[in-house]
Amino acid sequence: QVQLVESGGGLVQAGDSLRLRCAPSGRTFSRSAMGWFRQAPGKEREFVGAFRWVGDVETYYAPSVKGRFTVSRDKARNTLYLQMNGVKPEDTAVYYCAARSTYSSRTWTYNTESAYDYWGRGTQVTVSS
Repeated sequence: QVQLVESGGGLVQAGDSLRLRCAPSGRTFSRSAMGWFRQAPGKEREFVGAFRWVGDVETYYAPSVKGRFTVSRDKARNTLYLQMNGVKPEDTAVYYCAARSTYSSRTWTYNTESAYDYWGRGTQVTVSS
């Protein structure tokens, strides 16, 4: 069974930095892209950022986090990161990691949940003002 495990969440103050990590556990699988989504209380889950490595490496960001957050991958450690700088209270949410299988039949649209095959359970990020 494929599992994704997020870590690194916590309580921080506005303006601080935080780095989230996502690593697969259980059965290994070949991936072509990974992404971060978040869900704030009472809101729909929304796209944050994604990293795709089919041919050239491509990164994508939601307008609300562009310039503040960075998605990166450590291939040797098989880990995806979300570096969050200058966090704001509106960044408070549960952050989810998602992965797309290399052999996925899903339509690729980097910012939609349906493009990803596997999901983690999330890690809470709370930003105080």
